[in-house]
Amino acid sequence: MGKISEMLAQKQLDAYNKQDLEQFLSVYSDDVVIFEFPGDKVTTRGIDEMRTRYGKLFTDHPNNHAELLARIVHGNRVVDHELVTGRENSEPKKAVAIYEIEGEKIVKVWFL
Repeated sequence: MGKISEMLAQKQLDAYNKQDLEQFLSVYSDDVVIFEFPGDKVTTRGIDEMRTRYGKLFTDHPNNHAELLARIVHGNRVVDHELVTGRENSEPKKAVAIYEIEGEKIVKVWFL
């Protein structure tokens, strides 16, 4: 499972950096849920909300880029530490994302 998990995390990161919305969404399940960590506060539920959220992000910030600083793969979970740059009126910021994979799709994401 670890290799599939890492491949999915990398595929979505590459698509995110190319701002290829459909390729980005292709690795997520239709009922994906995004949470704020810690806890269970849902920020995005389902592929349609993701399409809206990330479509707007890509349009509003065409130079947005996430550089992978570190990655840990543990079974069906991937933890990525990233440096996000290129957002208008925003300093670079570090982010951590935890991806949970079932089958061959990302089903849950937690952002720290």
